[in-house]
Amino acid sequence: MRIFGRVRQRPSTDWRLATNRAFTLIDDGRYEDAGALLTRAADLEPWLSESWFNLALLHKFRHDWEQARSAGLRAVALLERDTGAPDWWNVGIAATALQDWPLARRAWQAYGLAVPGAGTVADEPLGMDLGGAAVRLSPEGEAEVVWGRRLDPARIEVQNIPLPSSGRRWGEVVLHDGVPHGERSTGDAVFPVFDEIELWAPSAIPTWVVLIEAASARDRDALERLAADAGYAAEDWSSSVRLLCRACSESRMPTEDGDGAVRHDPHDHSVPGSPGPLGHVAPDGLWTPERECGLAAPEPLVRGLLDGWVADSPDTREWRDLEEVC
Repeated sequence: MRIFGRVRQRPSTDWRLATNRAFTLIDDGRYEDAGALLTRAADLEPWLSESWFNLALLHKFRHDWEQARSAGLRAVALLERDTGAPDWWNVGIAATALQDWPLARRAWQAYGLAVPGAGTVADEPLGMDLGGAAVRLSPEGEAEVVWGRRLDPARIEVQNIPLPSSGRRWGEVVLHDGVPHGERSTGDAVFPVFDEIELWAPSAIPTWVVLIEAASARDRDALERLAADAGYAAEDWSSSVRLLCRACSESRMPTEDGDGAVRHDPHDHSVPGSPGPLGHVAPDGLWTPERECGLAAPEPLVRGLLDGWVADSPDTREWRDLEEVC
């Protein structure tokens, strides 16, 4: 086989040395130096799809989406197989970041995924029915794993209320990588955990933290339902947040049983019984009335939601210390 006028062969020793060194530099965050080496490798072996795949990866790490798209397209032009190549997945991520929907559709289809709405190729490839997944927000900082709804293979809409340390809000859409780092299991179902790449669509809904007194779990649940019925969200951070080390977070972790009871496991580094985001399990399973809750709602509505919640059962409910945190 001849490509670019030369017989295809194994990449040269210089290509391998340059590529290996480049990925060592990428691991150290030295993207500029790695880029020079990968560019040299592509000059040495322009016929090799891996040369351009590696450059596309580097540009993805740098969030340089124009260059990632360009290198990715050169990589797929040299592929010898029709479907399933990761080169197409990287093209899909870059196209999604750039809102190049015709190319995104082409990339997902070339990878082997069914994309509905073929008659409207200029529109977002919505309705792919990919279900739920978890996404690790701010993976290089104070990482936090939250649940979300997959809009397509590269975007997740955040459905939890993230902690303020993540810098993310409920309802935001984040661009995520294609290779999962960890899993979360609920009963018999297992969900991948993807790493966020960057914020794709911000949310205008602020995050609030409030201390509530809820005599029972039913009182707490009533606040969450009230917020959901209004089109927003409330979340009991005292029970939903667990502190995990990196190794645990990137493994398969159980979340809740079908009846909502949190599994006890040795990998959970939270402090049981402490109000706030490190105390998701009370000692001996006893209910702790004081709860730290996150709320996602507009400022004109949030106090009315809390007051309405208390008014429905003033003897068993109370709130205080409302603060906007993100």
